[in-house]
Amino acid sequence: MEIQEKVSKAQNETKERLLGMYRDMLRIRRFEETVSDLFSQDKIRGTTHLYIGEEAVAVGACYAIRPDDYITSTHRGHGHCIAKGARLDRMMAELYGKIDGYCKGKGGSLHIADLTAGNLGANGIVGGGIPIAVGSGLTAKYKNTGKVTVCFFGDGAANTGAFHEALNLAAVWKLPVVFVCENNLYAMSMPVREAFPIQDIAERAQAYGMPGVVVDGMDVLAVKEAVEQAAERARRGEGPTLIECKTYRYLGHSKNDPRAYRTREEEQEWKAKDPIKRYRKWLLEQGVAEEEELKTIENEVEREIEEAIAFAEQSPYPPLEEITKDVYVEEDFAEIERKKGTKVVRSIKEYDPGTMRIITYRDALNEALREEMRRDDNVVLIGEDIGLYGGAYGVTRGLWQEFGGERVRNTPISEAAIVGCCVGAAMTGLRPVGEIMYIDFMTLCMDQLVNQGAKIRYMFGGKARVPMVIRTEGGCGRSSGAQHAQSLEAWFIHVPGLKVVMPATPFDAKGLLKAAIREDNPILFIEHKMLYNTKGPVPEEEYIIPIGVADVKREGKDVTIVAYSRMLLVALEAAEVLAKEGIEAEVVDPRTLLPLDIETICQSVRKTNRVIIVYEGCKTGGAGAEIAAQIMEHAFDYLDAPIVRLGAADAPVPCSRYLEDNAIPRVEDVVKAARTLCGR
Repeated sequence: MEIQEKVSKAQNETKERLLGMYRDMLRIRRFEETVSDLFSQDKIRGTTHLYIGEEAVAVGACYAIRPDDYITSTHRGHGHCIAKGARLDRMMAELYGKIDGYCKGKGGSLHIADLTAGNLGANGIVGGGIPIAVGSGLTAKYKNTGKVTVCFFGDGAANTGAFHEALNLAAVWKLPVVFVCENNLYAMSMPVREAFPIQDIAERAQAYGMPGVVVDGMDVLAVKEAVEQAAERARRGEGPTLIECKTYRYLGHSKNDPRAYRTREEEQEWKAKDPIKRYRKWLLEQGVAEEEELKTIENEVEREIEEAIAFAEQSPYPPLEEITKDVYVEEDFAEIERKKGTKVVRSIKEYDPGTMRIITYRDALNEALREEMRRDDNVVLIGEDIGLYGGAYGVTRGLWQEFGGERVRNTPISEAAIVGCCVGAAMTGLRPVGEIMYIDFMTLCMDQLVNQGAKIRYMFGGKARVPMVIRTEGGCGRSSGAQHAQSLEAWFIHVPGLKVVMPATPFDAKGLLKAAIREDNPILFIEHKMLYNTKGPVPEEEYIIPIGVADVKREGKDVTIVAYSRMLLVALEAAEVLAKEGIEAEVVDPRTLLPLDIETICQSVRKTNRVIIVYEGCKTGGAGAEIAAQIMEHAFDYLDAPIVRLGAADAPVPCSRYLEDNAIPRVEDVVKAARTLCGR
């Protein structure tokens, strides 16, 4: 942009804002230089990725949008946070790991966030924030708020699957997102010239039918103008824009990077374009400010830095009880619903069997979704083939016809974008229910579920809520082979911040899904493909079942059988066989694996003194191992025999029906184990 054009564009800006941009670029520079020094002194630990040299991008972009707009950030996120209005003292306290930091010391440099300012957080995963920005864009479009999300990411992220999935979904839905690629020429040490077969990353916008803009990322006014135009376009409902800002980081990827992959001549060439010096010169030449005014700003920034250090050093460390705080939203949602008049039940035994209908597991889930969508306009469904098609297993049939495409949203085959969109939408006001067709496909969205959705609340010091449900189905029984029939629940019970629900009956499926949608925590809701056509009694009236409460499905005195999902049916059938032999088995269904209701399980073990755990996942490292370990911790003295675990073979799921049927626990396996435990 030429000088005269800058003057023309700047005429609409007040002097206060023009000087504000200078102040904020300087605040970023001095904050980062100070952080570098403190890191060297071991006062700040961990790792840190400094933004020095790129200040014009963050400031130009954030001055181009409204205070109530959103941003998503990166591992190099200090500059974005400051440009979006953060206080330096609370940022410094966060980097020190102190309680007065923005995230109570739990996020640190890589995960700093200021949700009150619309900063949805820095992100330690390259490209991790891009699908989340799509979710916040969906909220804005759905609620018609007029808000825009600016999504910052580096050149390296433009080669990740999350980038492509997210840009495609944003373009398909015409979401108000401005994608800002900070091309600083290197992804860690990988030069852009070796990582891309194209001249400009912005060329990739063509593939998604959106404008692609290249801008001088060392010119704050040029960045501001480009983002302003993109934001205006987005607010008009014309969809996203990809802006590539050509910029440069003066220092290494992280603090200990020796920068051996680039020359000192290259560094000096870029430093000659320094965005702060360049803008300072422009302010003076155009008469926007006098030298004395700029020096006053510079002195004020120095004082602010000194005060930030003092604040951080005086702030106390978090008390040790903070280690396990903020993992979940801790409210008792069942009690909250009870006070609202909702019927909250723990077991189907609370109903007269004669008052209930007999419906399928599939229809029970469908009813739960329908009722929650009628009850709350913020509930939206997102997934592949869930619209007119009705879902791969028919669970969403009829919902698209009733609620329309704005609330039952078909997506491309984009698992990472689906879950990431749910995360961003949940953070900004919706209650999304995402569907991943098979649990095997969760491998494609593990980052968004495990590193993003499950950890955001904790990383941000308890200041975020992520009320989302991800529905999926697992298990074998259809000769689908090793990539469509796994039982992978054990992976997810190892993730603090996530809840894992696996209902076995139509009654439980409906009550637990309704409860999951109303919770403010991220929940993985795993159905079983062989249960969809099973039938059972379900009340006409509305009810919910609390998450984390087990149920005794059959009472007995001789042996406890713990089983969930499809294996519950196996356990109940085995119990009937055993009863004919005089062995009364008590069958306990955890229903929720995380959190696990170990007390109900142990109450049964204390009565029977023997326990068999039946599960369809591989025996080694399966959920049954965790249940067994907790029984040993809480009820060891009551055991008269070793715990028996019946899991699937430690092999991929075979396609052959004969092999598949014999790879998982069968009724006769449970019966044999019970006979042995009971001395028969």
